[in-house]
This record gives sequence, C-alpha cells and structure tokens, in this order.
Amino acid sequence: MGAVIPAKILGLEGQVIKDVVFNEERGRVRVICARDRRRRPVDHWTKRRGAVNRLLRRTVRDVPIGGWPCEIEIEYAETYVCHGHARVEALSFVAPKTRVTRRYARLIAGMARHMPLSAVARHTGLSWDAVKAIECAHLAETLSMPRPQTLAGIRYLGVDEVARAKGQSYFTLVYDLSPGRHYGRILWIKEGREAAVLLEFLDALTQECAAGIAAIALDMGPAYIAAVRASLPNVAIVFDRFHVMQMFNKVIRDCRRAEFKAAKTLGDLTGQQTIKGSLWLLLSNRTTLKETDQERLNQLLAQNQPLATLYALKEQLQRLWQPGSAVADMATRLDDWCGMARAAKIAGLAKFVKTLQSHRTGICAYADHPITTSRLEAGNVSIALLRRRARGFRDMTYFKLKIFQLNTEDTPSFLYQRIPSACSTTVGNP
Repeated sequence: MGAVIPAKILGLEGQVIKDVVFNEERGRVRVICARDRRRRPVDHWTKRRGAVNRLLRRTVRDVPIGGWPCEIEIEYAETYVCHGHARVEALSFVAPKTRVTRRYARLIAGMARHMPLSAVARHTGLSWDAVKAIECAHLAETLSMPRPQTLAGIRYLGVDEVARAKGQSYFTLVYDLSPGRHYGRILWIKEGREAAVLLEFLDALTQECAAGIAAIALDMGPAYIAAVRASLPNVAIVFDRFHVMQMFNKVIRDCRRAEFKAAKTLGDLTGQQTIKGSLWLLLSNRTTLKETDQERLNQLLAQNQPLATLYALKEQLQRLWQPGSAVADMATRLDDWCGMARAAKIAGLAKFVKTLQSHRTGICAYADHPITTSRLEAGNVSIALLRRRARGFRDMTYFKLKIFQLNTEDTPSFLYQRIPSACSTTVGNP
C-alpha cells in the first residue's frame, strides 16, 4: 500500500492530495489535488469571501521530488462577486503572475541572484523567458523599494552615476549615508545623469525630510551640484577623498606617460625600463607594497624627479582628510598644498589646483560632515558585476529590480536552512 503525502507538508493550503503519479516517459512526478470543499473561497482581488461559481483546474510547477521535476494539478474556485462579475479565488501557495509555486519562485530567484538566467534555465529545465518572468514577479512582490514621498529621518545622502550599458547611458543612484542600520541602502534609481533627474528626487521629498538633510556627498560633476543648489540651498555639499584622489591619479598617469615618451625620444633605455610597468607602484600606498616593490619604487623616484615630486604631493594630499579636523585647519592645509603644487611646475598640476580651489568649500565641508562615497563605489562595483553576469540588460525595469535587490540580505534558501545543532558551540569572546 502506497504512502499518502499530507497536503500540509507540501504547503498546499486549501487542497487535498488525491493521488501522486510518476510518469516514466516524461520523467515527471504529478501530484493531483482536489479543492477542500470545507473552505469558502476568497477573492484574490478584494480579499472578500464569496460563493463558488464553478470549479477550475490548472497545473503549476513545484520544486523537484526525489530529483524528478514535479507538477501539481490543483483545483480552485471561480468566485461569484456580483451580477456579471466573477473572479478566481486566492491561492496562497502559487506565485502571482506565474505558473509555479511560491517556494519554487524563491528557489529560482535565489539561484538567479548568483547565476545568469541562461544557467538557471539549464538547471531547472525552464525557458529563459520563463525564468526571467518568475524572478521579475518574485522581486516585484518581495522587494521594498522606497519612495521619496515616504522617506524620513535622512541626515546624509550620497549621489553617483553608474553606467547601465556601454556608451553615454547612465543611471542616477541616490544612497542613504545616514548612520544606522539603513546605511548604504539604495533609495532611488532613474535613467539619466542630468540635473533634472536628481531634481525629480529632491523635489519629491517632504518638507520634514528635506529639512533634516545636513549634507550630500557628490562627485564634482556640475549637474548634480546645480540640482542640490536649486532644491536644497542650505544643505552642505561634500567632496570626499575618493574623487579628489581619482583626479590626481590621472595627473600621475599623464606625467608618467610623458616621462616615458621623453625617455624614448632621448634613447634612454634605462629610464624606459624603470618607468615601464610602474603605474600601479605610483598609485599604491607605500605601506601596502612588498619589500621588493618598495625597492623598485625607491629606484624609480630616485631616477625621475617629476614622478618623485608627484608621489610626495600625493602622500601629502591624502593626509588632508584627517578625522577631527576643523574646517579652518583643513582649508589652511589645502591652501598650503596648492602652493606647493604650483611651485612644482608640472604639466597638468595647474589645472588640478584650479579645480581644487573652485571646489574648496565642498572639500573642506568634510571636516563638519565626515561622509564618503566608498559605499557608492562599492555599489557601482556590484552593479557592474550584475551587468557582466547578465551580459547586459535590455529590460531596464528588470535591471532596476536587480539593483534594488542589493539592498536585501542574501538569506539561505528554504531548501538549505541553517538548522541550529544541539551540540553547536559559539567561538569567540564571551
């Protein structure tokens, strides 16, 4: 006599399992169910109980049983709402807008978080379009996407752009940089990087939320600066160390390239060999280099005075962002550094100094508001990995859902729950 699988084990609320059939030719397990007649149907739209108009049947995919694909044939009611209106009853275990169960949708979405859709399709036997539709529906239902009108308690914001595809195609992303458990969450995504794009977000904030914002971390792009000045004129704009050092590293690259060309023109083979492949040494911090790499760096700086000057200026510029500094002290150190940079008379430095002086207020604002865009840059790396794994996105709505998914913790699948063991111990300080 065969065993009977209780419907409660499979989570089929409102269903009674009548039979389990294994089709060897198709290689599938089919669970045949009937509707529990003791339950009154609930309209999936109004959530109100109604009368049964007629019974319908459909088949949904479920997680494999014993390594075999599983289909569940269910019976459900069409509810009579009012004259001329009938809707199907709510099925709590079926994922909306799909033909799979909720647990199967969770499994597919969990796999798609770390795998390309094509790989998930191969593993599950579903089509690429079906996998994408299932994940889209699951993300749209489960993700909590903030709206500017509902935000509150925001003290610091970070704004950055990220490429959504190759070429001049970008998203504007707004991050919450306020200290606390929501630090680093993505608040808003919009196509474009013009001032009007950021203005749409800032103007949608409530007066209470806008009044509580103390500072916004930006890069030095004029569009975002203009948007903040137009919508939140009293909010401080902060330019952190990352973007400033990124600009200075470009000066080092250009100088190194010019020095290599000069050595090549003069036929200086020793100088060419010393400069060749040294960019990463010049851009790295000395403390992170191995002893052999430090010796090579010292040799390079001893033989090339312009690069030695730039390297010394780089180390001094990094010390500008010292914690606990006052705005006046930071401004004085910045002016002193700009004076030394002008005296060096190296190509490209004059333009860089001019840029620093024009953004002097935002750079020194770090003393009052020590926020950085490190979380933004980490988010950009994660988004780039998403784009690379998917080989690009054509559906921008799906791309936005995947970006908002970065806000959520990657929890274990329900198939592999972390069940605490009675003999497990905690390692660490008491």
